[in-house]
Amino acid sequence: MASPTEDPTAELAAALARGERRALARAITLVESQNPAHRARARALLERLGPEPQTLRIGLTGTPGVGKSTFIERFGLMAIEAGRRVAVLAVDPSSARSGGSILGDKTRMERLSRAPQAYIRPSPAGSALGGVARRTRETIRLVEAAGFDTVIVETVGVGQSETLVAEMTDLFLLLIAPGGGDDLQGVKRGIMEMADLVVVNKADGALKPIAEGTRADYASALRLLRRRPGDPDDIPAALSASAATGDGLAAIWERLVSLDAWRQGSGWRAERRRAQAVTAFERSVGEGLAAAVRGAPGLAAAWEAARADVEAGRALPEAAADGLIAALAARLGAAAADR
Repeated sequence: MASPTEDPTAELAAALARGERRALARAITLVESQNPAHRARARALLERLGPEPQTLRIGLTGTPGVGKSTFIERFGLMAIEAGRRVAVLAVDPSSARSGGSILGDKTRMERLSRAPQAYIRPSPAGSALGGVARRTRETIRLVEAAGFDTVIVETVGVGQSETLVAEMTDLFLLLIAPGGGDDLQGVKRGIMEMADLVVVNKADGALKPIAEGTRADYASALRLLRRRPGDPDDIPAALSASAATGDGLAAIWERLVSLDAWRQGSGWRAERRRAQAVTAFERSVGEGLAAAVRGAPGLAAAWEAARADVEAGRALPEAAADGLIAALAARLGAAAADR
């Protein structure tokens, strides 16, 4: 094995293991880079991190204005009081026009950002779908390697596609705002089925009775969903809380810790993480194949021609894709035959 002076990734991995924040920031920047040379270094770094630690990964989503940042700040401070080290990976929407993001989560979580046991990393969603950034899964591994045992992934929170976070976390929270009779129309079955807890936030002051009514509506709706095999009878559940006052947060934390312990004991969490790794592998293969087709000397022109045909309406997207895949398969078959 190369010495740290010969291999910069070894030095960076060692600094991560010591919990150095500057090294963690550098490592995350490295894995988020699209530069091919940086990607190779990022892979080498991730391979040095070893097996996944037994941390707690929490995904959290909700529509804009529901109070996600306030909730996470209160929740994170409470976890720190319980002896945890908390990393928050906050994904901000990117502009389709400029590609920029506001990345204002540190200012919205001012108290938590000052806590030495916390680390907040905002990242732009870019063109990634599913409410998370393209390299969120890799970033989770980095903050865990730096000693953070509780990771909260906050999604963009813009619609029903906010489900990819469930494929890289252990527990999934859906935040709902108190509202009128159309509440259940605002959150469809897909994301409801993935949520372990539905939390009605802002249950304080004049909104408290409205929040309790909303919670009761969701509790009734959740009883109609099929419970996941191996989960306790009271999961999924609907709870109410106030991030502004802190009321109800302790009950949510206790429910999450209890559920995580249950799933660890049953082996469900280990099985889930294995399935998540396979999903990440398959997604990476798909992305890599698309990049390979675009960059291959013999296929790049075919890619551009197929893209132009789709754009002009001369070909269906599916048919054009099938043609490129067939061309790639033929090329791979020819290469194998020549060996």
